[in-house]
Amino acid sequence: MRSQESRSPESVVREIRRKTRRKFSSEENIRMVLELLKEEESVSTICRREGITTGLYDRWSKHFLEGGKKRLKGDTCIAGGRPCSLPLGFC
Repeated sequence: MRSQESRSPESVVREIRRKTRRKFSSEENIRMVLELLKEEESVSTICRREGITTGLYDRWSKHFLEGGKKRLKGDTCIAGGRPCSLPLGFC
């Protein structure tokens, strides 16, 4: 492993960012996506306030909407708080 003195400043910054990366819970993701879907403020304003990129928001909203679409189509159901593969109505 390299010593601290021989590492480039860019690699040090990358390592610090990796170690201090924020982790958002599912509830936080949903709250932010729903807040942005209300369209009371612009996406960039809310993303800036929450400290996330618009790309991350786009990914979260895509997953959120895809999950809802699957549920409405009857592809998934919730049984005992966990997703299951049984057809809708058989849980």
